Amino acid sequence: MAWLLIQKEIFSQAAGHAMKNIIWKSLINENLPKVMWLVNVQPAQDPIKLYVNIVLFQEADILGKPEQDSKEPDCRVQSLPAGGSHPVLGFSHFLDSIHICCQKNSVQEPEKVWGSAACNITWFKPWSKLLDNSNPPFPKWFSGGELNICYNAVDRHIENGRGDQIAIIHDSPVTDTKQTITYNEVYEQVSRLASVLTKYGVKKGDRVVIYMPMIPQAMYTMLACARIGAIHSLIFGGFAPKELSVRIDHAKPKVIVTASFGIEPGRRVEYIPLVNKALEIAHHKPEKVLVYSRPKMEQVNLTPGRDMDWAEELAKAHPHDCIPVPSGHPLYVLYTSGTTGLPKGVVRCTAGYSVMLNWTMSAIYGLKPGEVWWAASDLGWVVGHSYICYGPLLHGNTTILYEGKPVGTPDASAYFRVLSDHGVAAMFTAPTAVRAIRQQDPEASLGKKFRTLFVAGERCDVETLEWAKSIFKVPVLDHWWQTETGSPITSTCIGLGNSLTPPAGQAGKPVPGYNVKILDSQMQEVKPNTLGNIVVKLPLPPGAFSTLWENEETFKNLYFKKFPGYYDTMDAGFMDEEGYVFVMSRVDDVINVAGHRLSAGAIEEAVLLHKAVADCAVVGLEDPLKGHVPLALCVLQNGVDTAKEQLEKEIVSLVRELIGPVAAFRKVIIVKQLPKTRSGKIPRSTLSALVNRKPYT
Repeated sequence: MAWLLIQKEIFSQAAGHAMKNIIWKSLINENLPKVMWLVNVQPAQDPIKLYVNIVLFQEADILGKPEQDSKEPDCRVQSLPAGGSHPVLGFSHFLDSIHICCQKNSVQEPEKVWGSAACNITWFKPWSKLLDNSNPPFPKWFSGGELNICYNAVDRHIENGRGDQIAIIHDSPVTDTKQTITYNEVYEQVSRLASVLTKYGVKKGDRVVIYMPMIPQAMYTMLACARIGAIHSLIFGGFAPKELSVRIDHAKPKVIVTASFGIEPGRRVEYIPLVNKALEIAHHKPEKVLVYSRPKMEQVNLTPGRDMDWAEELAKAHPHDCIPVPSGHPLYVLYTSGTTGLPKGVVRCTAGYSVMLNWTMSAIYGLKPGEVWWAASDLGWVVGHSYICYGPLLHGNTTILYEGKPVGTPDASAYFRVLSDHGVAAMFTAPTAVRAIRQQDPEASLGKKFRTLFVAGERCDVETLEWAKSIFKVPVLDHWWQTETGSPITSTCIGLGNSLTPPAGQAGKPVPGYNVKILDSQMQEVKPNTLGNIVVKLPLPPGAFSTLWENEETFKNLYFKKFPGYYDTMDAGFMDEEGYVFVMSRVDDVINVAGHRLSAGAIEEAVLLHKAVADCAVVGLEDPLKGHVPLALCVLQNGVDTAKEQLEKEIVSLVRELIGPVAAFRKVIIVKQLPKTRSGKIPRSTLSALVNRKPYT
C-alpha cells in the first residue's frame, strides 16, 4: 500500500488549507472502491498503481479539493517508480474515464460530487441535507445551510491574505482608461455601498434594479445587494424605457441604481432621461434612485427627494458586514425574453450557484486562482452575472470588465490588445464577435499566457471556429448553456481532462450534473446522430434556476410539462456515439441576435403599433455576422399610400424606440398577405425557411 502514502504526500502538498485532511479521509475511506470500480482499476495489478494515483489526485480536484497555492505536483506518466517497464493504457483514454466517473457520480450519487465541491465554499451554517428532491421540479440543494456569496467572493480572499491581488481590471477603450482594483478596494466600495442601501430601507428579500453600463460600480452594486441579502435585477443598458418599465413593474424594486452616462463608439447614452421616462410609464414607483456620476463628464440634474448622489452617499457610509442567508435565498432575478413577448424573471438560489460557479472555473475552464480571466460579454446577460462577476471572484481570479466592442474601439485588434496587455489565461466570447473580427482581417498579437478560447451564446459554425483557431493559436472550444441554467450544460471540461480537439460542430459533452437525453416527440430516446429534442433528466444540478419570479405556473408549464420528468431546453440537436452533443437550433420562435435572445412576438407587437400595419410576422434572417437578425413581413392597412421606403424607415425607428438597438432591427418587407394555418396561426418555421432559402413544408 506504499502508493497510498505517496498519494497522500502529493495531495497534502497540493491542497492549501485545513479542509484537505477532511477531503482526503473522505476519498480514502469512502470513495476509493467506487473510484477504482468506475474506471475499471484492479488494485491487485501493480502496473495500475500509477493510474490509481492519478485518479485519486484528479478526483480530489474535480470533487472539490481546495485550490492549491503551490505548483501542481507532477502526475505525468514519467513519474512511474523505477523498477522495470509497465504496460499502460492510453493517457487520453484514461482522462476520459475521469469525466465519466465524475458524470456518473453527479447523477447517481450527487452528494459525493456536490458535497465535496461545496467544501470550497465558506458556510456560516452547514447544510443538513444536500439534496431534497421531494417536490420536483423544485429541488432544494444544501437545505439548512447559510452562507453569503459576497463573503465568498470578496471577504474570504482578504482573510486568506490575498487582499492586494487584483480582482477587477476595468478596460475601457471608449473612455481611453484602464483601472485595476484589488480585492481590498472592492471590499471598501461594496461594504460601504451596502450601508447606503440599508440606510434607505433595503433589507433582505427586497429587490434592487441596476441599470448601468459596463463599469465597476455595476459589479459593486451586485455584490452589495448580495452582501445584505437583497435581490438584484440587473437590466441591460440597451433596453428602451418601455422595456425597463415592464421589468420595474414586475420586480417592484425599492431602489434603482443607475449612472449618468453610458458610452458607445461615437456617442453617449444619457441614462437619467431613460430612467425618468421608464418611471413615468411604470405603475410601481421606487422610493430612491442612486446615481453614479461618471468622472470627467458633466453633472446631471437629479430629482430632489428621490435621487441620491453615489459619491456623497458613500463618503458618509461605514462598512457593512455580510448577512447570512439560507441556501435557497434568491440572489437575483434576471429577465430573459420569452415566446409571448413577456419577460421571464429567472431566479437563482445563492448556495447552488456559489458551489457550481466556483467548481466550473477549474473543472470546465481549467483556471487556477490568481489567473486572469476574460468573459467578453455584458453584465446584463447571464454570462456577465456568472462569468464576469460571480464565478471568477468566487474562485479568486482576476476578472476583466471590458467597456468596448470587438471592432470599432478602435479596430479589430482590440481583443488581441486586451489579451496581451493583461496576461489573460482564458477567454469567453460569442461567435458573433469572432465573425466581426474576422471581417476586418486583424493583425494578431497574443499574450504568452493565453491558452484557451471558449465560445457560446449561439451555434458556432465550423468555418468560424477553424479561423479562430488559426488566428488565436489556442484551442477554441464551443460550449452550450442557457440563461436558465446559469452555467454550461455541455462543454469540453479542461479540468476533467477532456480532449482539446473535439469533433467539429459539437458543443462538448454533458457537464457533470446534467443528465442530457435526446428524445423524440413520444419521449423515446433516439439513436446516436439522430435529431431530436434536447432535454435534461431531473433533478437539475446546483446553480440552475429555481423558478420564475412571481410566475411559478409558467415555470412548470413552459419547462417541464411537455416532457414530464425532464427539463425541456427547447433546443433541437443530436448526440454522437462518443457522447458529444450537437445543438442545431431553437424549437420556438426566439431569435438569437449576436447571442442575445429576443422574442419575435415582442418585436411583432412593436411593429403592429404602427398605424399603417395590419398584420405582421417576424422571423430570423440568417446573418454572417450576428447569426440572425429579425426580419418583419408586414401587411398594410387598406388605403395606405405612403411610400414603402418611408414606411420601412418608420417601422424600424418604432422598433428601436420600443425594444432598443439591441434588436438590430433594420429589415422590413411589405407583403400582400401572410399564410395562416387552419387555426389562424402564422407558420413561422415555414416563413423562416422561405426567407433563408431552405426547404420547407
